[in-house]
Amino acid sequence: MSNVAQFLAEDHPTAFSFEVLPPVRGKSIEQVFRSIDRLMPFNPAYINITTHRSEVVYREVAEGVFQRTFERRRPGTVAIAAALKGRYGVPTVPHLICSGFSKADTENELIDLSYLGITNLLLLRGDRAKGDNRFIPNADGHEHAVELCRQVEAFNRGVMLDGEEHEPMNQFSYGVAGYPEKHEEAMNIDMDIEYLKAKVDAGAQYVVTQMFFDNSRYFDFVERCRAAGITVPIIPGLKPLTSLTQQALLPKTFHIDLPMELARELCRCRSNDDVKALGVEWGVQQARELKAARVPSIHFYSMNAAASVEAIAKAVY
Repeated sequence: MSNVAQFLAEDHPTAFSFEVLPPVRGKSIEQVFRSIDRLMPFNPAYINITTHRSEVVYREVAEGVFQRTFERRRPGTVAIAAALKGRYGVPTVPHLICSGFSKADTENELIDLSYLGITNLLLLRGDRAKGDNRFIPNADGHEHAVELCRQVEAFNRGVMLDGEEHEPMNQFSYGVAGYPEKHEEAMNIDMDIEYLKAKVDAGAQYVVTQMFFDNSRYFDFVERCRAAGITVPIIPGLKPLTSLTQQALLPKTFHIDLPMELARELCRCRSNDDVKALGVEWGVQQARELKAARVPSIHFYSMNAAASVEAIAKAVY
């Protein structure tokens, strides 16, 4: 299997997939390998590699006075996608984002990925910069993920940013993000689904959801999408709870709700170990129900949670 979108559209038992985060700038890739090694026994259908916008670095030039000095990008997404493909022989899905990238940056990454034969992508807008109260695109960058979809489609046709036509390279297929509990900036769920349909109409071949902890939110989201004419596979994304700080962090950062049953149990936890045990138990329940519903795949957000994902996979797959 080399085309993830095509695989997800086929009839098969619920697959297993997860994503990894490139190492902090200058750190070894060995930690990434160790996390993946413990999840390989569950035969992942594909592995996603996240990417992040560049960070603005400020230096104090006088007491209480800071000056912007440079932007620091977290590299590694393309290189790690290639390294994992070669090491494990599993399709890799690097993320391409609007946030912090120009259209030219995106085109250069597409060229590099095409040369490497990495043709599966996940296209995202990405987060706004720290300190900004709204998303501000990079100079000559995309404001919305649908625009990123259109650039990839043009690249697939052999049309570059300068308008010149070239012989088409390897064809990319890609998925996009969906939000069962609504994107934080959408005015309502129906409008959010309209935006999602625009991405699918532009060429996206599947959807991966934001994390959720109530499966009824996912099933309702799928039903709403189908009613809106979105027919592509919709892959549920799960993240195991692992720390006490997530009680407040996850709802605030990702604008999601924790169901009351889970919230009450989380309030009884007194240590991170308690939370990890609860996270595995809850994750097993979620994954079993989703698998019984024959979803095409369950995608695990495994950053800092490989041990928990491993425990859930042992119980479910």
